[in-house]
Amino acid sequence: MITALVDYESGNLHSAEKAFQRMAAETGGGEIIVTSDPDQVARADRIVLPGDGAFPACRAGLSGYAGLFEAIEEAVITKGRPFLGICVGMQMLASWGREYEDTAGFDWIAGEVVKITPDAAALKVPHMGWNDLVLTGAHPVLEGVATGDHAYFVHSYQFHTENPAETLAHVDYGGDVTAIVSRGNVLGFQFHPEKSQAPGLRMIANFLAWAP
Repeated sequence: MITALVDYESGNLHSAEKAFQRMAAETGGGEIIVTSDPDQVARADRIVLPGDGAFPACRAGLSGYAGLFEAIEEAVITKGRPFLGICVGMQMLASWGREYEDTAGFDWIAGEVVKITPDAAALKVPHMGWNDLVLTGAHPVLEGVATGDHAYFVHSYQFHTENPAETLAHVDYGGDVTAIVSRGNVLGFQFHPEKSQAPGLRMIANFLAWAP
């Protein structure tokens, strides 16, 4: 069983790689590889797409690797392999990103990524630091995770899903801010599970065992 962390030069993958390796070792979750090779991605049993920075830059960066997005899409959409997007990797699941300019996303989960607008002047953007998850949907990857568990966020934009049922969790930051989205074999975390201590590690372990 191979889980591929896709490397397209959008953020430091070191902490994510270590967290996934740790949970794979503890749970028998198979091999973790970091790769930008479309052939390796195509052969992987699970795919993780991280992302840090601006939506347009991440989208362009991924497109800059010949055949990489096509390999991801073939594995996830055609073959139904489990997929996890993290931070901007989650946002790119949307139909559109509205950061700086309108940018087409993957359109795997209908919706758009828009700027966070807290209703309290004291709350600054970016939304940075720890916040309490509010779970609104069930999912195997959330087994053992509960409302009130903390997760670590660093972002200025959030995913508004067209179908509310595809938002599985939010946090309160001067209004609801999307934290987890899901549709079929596709899952996205706005927060960084590798930096979210015990709840984050639990979700990583659950993802490595998830068989949608």
